[in-house]
Amino acid sequence: METTLRTINQIIACLFFICYAYQFIYIPVALFKKRKPLPTAAPHRYAVLIAARNEQTVIGDLLDSLNRQSYDMSLVKTFVIADNCSDATSYVARQKGAVVYERFDRQYVGKGYALQALLDHIREDYPEGFDAYLVFDADNLLAPDFIERMNESFAAGSEIITCYRNSKNYGSNWISAGYALWFLRESRYLNGARSALGSSCAVSGTGFLFSQRILEKTGGWHFHLLVEDIQFSIHHILQGERIAICEDAVIYDEQPTDFRQSCRQRLRWAKGYLQVFQRYGGRLIYGTLRGSWSCFDMTMAIMPAIVLTSVSLLVNITLAVLGVMSGAGIVFAAVSLLESLLGMYLMLFVIGAVTTATEWKNIRATTAQKLRAVFTFPLFMFTYIPVSFAALFMKVEWKPIHHTVTARELTHV
Repeated sequence: METTLRTINQIIACLFFICYAYQFIYIPVALFKKRKPLPTAAPHRYAVLIAARNEQTVIGDLLDSLNRQSYDMSLVKTFVIADNCSDATSYVARQKGAVVYERFDRQYVGKGYALQALLDHIREDYPEGFDAYLVFDADNLLAPDFIERMNESFAAGSEIITCYRNSKNYGSNWISAGYALWFLRESRYLNGARSALGSSCAVSGTGFLFSQRILEKTGGWHFHLLVEDIQFSIHHILQGERIAICEDAVIYDEQPTDFRQSCRQRLRWAKGYLQVFQRYGGRLIYGTLRGSWSCFDMTMAIMPAIVLTSVSLLVNITLAVLGVMSGAGIVFAAVSLLESLLGMYLMLFVIGAVTTATEWKNIRATTAQKLRAVFTFPLFMFTYIPVSFAALFMKVEWKPIHHTVTARELTHV
């Protein structure tokens, strides 16, 4: 039994290496890439899209950060869809100058449906359209030059653009730091490296742009799975579009600090990844076989890691139980399980340490908070394992995340 267990763990380790070794190659690519300066950009007309549900506490700060942009804001129109709100979100948004539409639909719930309704209103009331659309969440804050930098990338020819995703509350606790560190890594060492290699990036939740041509090509917003950002990304990658990143366009968003709320959110993400793989997995694999690196990269991003990790843990635990029942003891399985966990911890520790060291100046937290997060980051990632396993069997619905961190609480250390 011990030989069987070691063989299985070695096979899983080899599969991990085959699937994810390339992401370690991404690190030097991102570190040593040289970005070409973009030429002076012609101005463009933008529509800002914000889907908000009971966000009266934070939406005013987002709209203030929009109004303080260095870009010519006479070329920007801000739209808010107050989605099933029971608070003063609509009032606050109107007071800050946004065009507000209200939506009450308890059957079709989620950001994707809200964005679809908002774009339908804009098409009817502003038939001339806009050059491009910027999507934000109500809890976001923008760097003062965000739109100016995104306009440079758009003017240079990119028609779907994501941004550098930073966090408002990195130092709140180990949960918010875990999220924040992951998104920093995603911005710099996944999307940044993809961009350097000429591959397609992936949209990460908020702070992204798409052109009028993309909107017309899609025929509106038809992305309603539990992870509409990943669905949006993969749909367009399969359509031959390339998603770019503008690393100079910085956004700050709020991360959960409550463990239960965090588990609920990540359960939705995990279930959403399964939905996306069920819908697009075959086409992604076909694209991979035809030589598309972006298809391979997206396949690895949405599926194998949690499957391999879950299989490894289940095998170790199952064989430990069988060992006890057969009188062979539990020591060998326990040692094997600890070795697997230690290996994963060290790998995640290195990822967190490299990201923290290189993004040090961008992290809004104290030195102690930054260093502590390096050690707790692997533990945060471990909590994905039971959450993702539960997603295989549970029915999951979209539920809002409550935001409370205001601009006054964003500490610049």
